[in-house]
Amino acid sequence: RRRVDYLYSVCQKNGLVLDQACRNPSRLSRMPGAMRGEQKQYLLETNFGKANWGEWKDWVESVTDDLPDTESMAAAWENMPELSPALIEGVLRQGHKMLLAGPSKAGKSFALIELCISIAEGVPWFGRFRCAQGKVLYINLELDRASCFHRFRDVYTAMGLNPENLRNIDVWNLRGASVPMDKLAPKLIRRAAKSGYIAVVLDPIYKVITGDENSADQMAKFCNQFDLVCRELGCAVIYCHHHSKGAQGGKRSMDRASGSGVFARDPDAMLDMTELEPTEAIRTQMKNRAACAACCELLDKRGHGDAYGTDDALSKTQMLAICKDRLGQADLRMLDAEIERAAAHAMEKTAWRIEGTLREFARFAPVNLWFDYPVHQLDSGLLEDLQPETDFRTAGRAGAAKRWAATDKEDTAKKNRKELATAFEACTMDGEVTVYAMAEYMDLKPRTIKQRLKADGGYWIDGEKVGRKEPGYKG
Repeated sequence: RRRVDYLYSVCQKNGLVLDQACRNPSRLSRMPGAMRGEQKQYLLETNFGKANWGEWKDWVESVTDDLPDTESMAAAWENMPELSPALIEGVLRQGHKMLLAGPSKAGKSFALIELCISIAEGVPWFGRFRCAQGKVLYINLELDRASCFHRFRDVYTAMGLNPENLRNIDVWNLRGASVPMDKLAPKLIRRAAKSGYIAVVLDPIYKVITGDENSADQMAKFCNQFDLVCRELGCAVIYCHHHSKGAQGGKRSMDRASGSGVFARDPDAMLDMTELEPTEAIRTQMKNRAACAACCELLDKRGHGDAYGTDDALSKTQMLAICKDRLGQADLRMLDAEIERAAAHAMEKTAWRIEGTLREFARFAPVNLWFDYPVHQLDSGLLEDLQPETDFRTAGRAGAAKRWAATDKEDTAKKNRKELATAFEACTMDGEVTVYAMAEYMDLKPRTIKQRLKADGGYWIDGEKVGRKEPGYKG
């Protein structure tokens, strides 16, 4: 009876509908040599098929599974399937998966909201990565409904965009109503099947994790739910996850996410955010820039935009002198307050570096950002020489790390001195040596050249002119 039941289920599964009421095993057979009406029955073939029931059962289950068939590479060679179009140029294709990992307070949620807006409006993400335009679903698992909508509006405003394509953004607020991902995936597929989304963003995934995040097999099953959503909806799935505890600078970018390594190896693109600690010189330069911007704004407002040039706008001292010459006491007092406010605001910004581990594209150069609440802004070059903090947990490793760091720092300093000397000598052939000439020769930015010249200590800088210090030089 069990075999007959199994046969009926196989037939049903493969489209052969039989009378389920007929359960007599003899009805499944025919008698060779006997007459059936006017026709004599006979065997078409003998000794074919499988040797026994067990072999046949294994065979029928192997050919009727839900897995795709194998394909010949020779057949596909001249008729290659088209690659999915890029959702984020150079990073992620449509229908693929992406993980954004980072520590607490990195602004990961803000970054994902910026991404949703970039996709909806068809503008570059972080001002760096171009995005395809289309509909996106943001699944909010952490914020209350009001906070989520206000955050979207604040980010839109800070990005300086007109909300011309708000209809491209749908929000599914699930705070307090979230379910494990294996239960959420079919509900999501059912709701979003006809919406035409090109991306679904889940923020954050710890709210829907099923099982132990340190278990590879359990996290593999969890991540398979993202594949299901991608396949059924034909859209990209983007989600964020937190770093493990401790400083992350000594780890590879793909090893910083908390839990099993499946998190880093499963997605088609993994972007990792690590914090950078700006030096005092960088902070000072930021405050000077903020002061110059405040001076320019007030001069323009009072009709004195012709009082300063491009070079003047780079010097706080020069801009303050121009302001004192052109503005009254009331404006100067207001300017002092604005400069103080702008300097304080500059000190509140945090610095971040994004590194990518990609499956479909070549790895991009690290991208440095400032998180100026509530948006991330592309760095202009101030952060390029900084490195993330490294955490060594034992005294032995800490000592070794210090020695390696000291050696690396010494080697870098020697290399920089040699390169500066070569560039300086080469530029003397054209007469007067300038920061811009050395920057062009070394293919670096002028501000980087200035920083290296000051760190070297063997050169003087007068405006943009550069010279070598003579013995006994006192400045």
